[in-house]
Amino acid sequence: MMMVRCDSHSFESVTHSHIAGWNPPTNKKAAVVASSPQSMMITDVPTTATGIWSLDLEGHTRNVRPDEQFSRTRSGTWPRTRSLNAPSPIQQFGPCGRIMKNSAMVMTIQDPASQRLTWYKPPLTVLVIKKIRDDSVLSPFVQLVKWLITEKRMVVFVEHSVLDDPLLSNQPGFNMTRDKLMPFREGKDDLTDKIDFIVCLGGDGTLLYASSLFQQSVPPVMAFHLGSLGFLTPFEFVNFEEQMINVLEGNAALTLRSRLRCIILRKDEATGKPTKAPTSLLVLNEVVIDRGPSPYLSNIDLYLDGKHITSVQGDGLIVSTPTGSTAYAVAAGASMIHPSVPAIMVTPICPHSLSFRPIVVPAGVELKISVSPESRNTAWVSFDGRSRQELKHGDSLRVTTSIYPVPSICAQDQITDWFDSLAECLHWNVRKKQRHLDELSDLTRSHSSSNDTLDSLDRPDTLDS
Repeated sequence: MMMVRCDSHSFESVTHSHIAGWNPPTNKKAAVVASSPQSMMITDVPTTATGIWSLDLEGHTRNVRPDEQFSRTRSGTWPRTRSLNAPSPIQQFGPCGRIMKNSAMVMTIQDPASQRLTWYKPPLTVLVIKKIRDDSVLSPFVQLVKWLITEKRMVVFVEHSVLDDPLLSNQPGFNMTRDKLMPFREGKDDLTDKIDFIVCLGGDGTLLYASSLFQQSVPPVMAFHLGSLGFLTPFEFVNFEEQMINVLEGNAALTLRSRLRCIILRKDEATGKPTKAPTSLLVLNEVVIDRGPSPYLSNIDLYLDGKHITSVQGDGLIVSTPTGSTAYAVAAGASMIHPSVPAIMVTPICPHSLSFRPIVVPAGVELKISVSPESRNTAWVSFDGRSRQELKHGDSLRVTTSIYPVPSICAQDQITDWFDSLAECLHWNVRKKQRHLDELSDLTRSHSSSNDTLDSLDRPDTLDS
């Protein structure tokens, strides 16, 4: 939801170049519903309307009185007054220069701050993913599945290995619920189009595992913090019923966490012919190319949209999403990027060059990574820490942004959740506060009044006494 100023003349700022294929209405009852052409909607309003209007994703409007424009403070439900997208730049430069128009390349980009979950039909099936080998998660797991089955009448899917845990049988009331659970096995049972909703109980690994189960569209994910770090799990399990009801009723903000589409092409180095069918995987955090067990440096060629950019000589290379920027990449010296920023990060691992710094490239490019012909060894690649395999001479890895993000449900909103995680999990910018000048002057006076200083000991009268 956004707030914009609109009147009978604001219609003139909308042109055909803003929205491809849109024809302006003749009654001039349209308002520009965005701060930039990349994220706008059109809705009918009275032609005499003047003031501030708040609009939701469905285009409903509410006139905000002038006396309350600055009197209300922003909360979790109060709309942002600015888009998270950057404003659309002016397309004319000086008297003569301007950007060449290409209507085929115009797109509408929704403001990330307005992304909220809605259900066009009630969810009936839920996948519950529990952290393994952690006894502290057993009781919350039993409470959750019993509540979903008895109170919400939902079909609950769980991993088959979870039911094999002997400690679960000792949990009160679980044996009555056990027969109502739907078990599945990873790699054997296809969950596509069977799951409406995902709940994770544990740490960040549970969310990464949920992402790996869905190699196309991912259902909305609600992650509870019951693990070690919990950077991607914003919900606390206390009062889980109330939080679940809010989400199931559609009262939640979403962060669309982009994923990387990784395709391995296997080719014979001598003939250049494919040796195997391409392998395709989607990753949420990063894809890592390293030297594996070899003692030699990795020698990897990096291409961007078919152009050779550089050769990486070092321990390896990390290609990560903004979500993955706070994982392996930040440990290797990369910057931390908010998950709503459309980008791909390229970070070297211990490069044999002091000038090789991490870079950020546009989300729409395609990266190609291959073992250099001069390399003394092969390379190894892993996807979110899994599916590790060898990358031989002649093979290549293609990486680009996937069209299937992970819709992660926010506890508050996209901005608050991320900065709370930075502070609580990574202790970002934690240090003692600098003292106030008054405190320093008091400290100086207290020292100057003391007789146990070096200057006082050097005076003759002090020595005589």
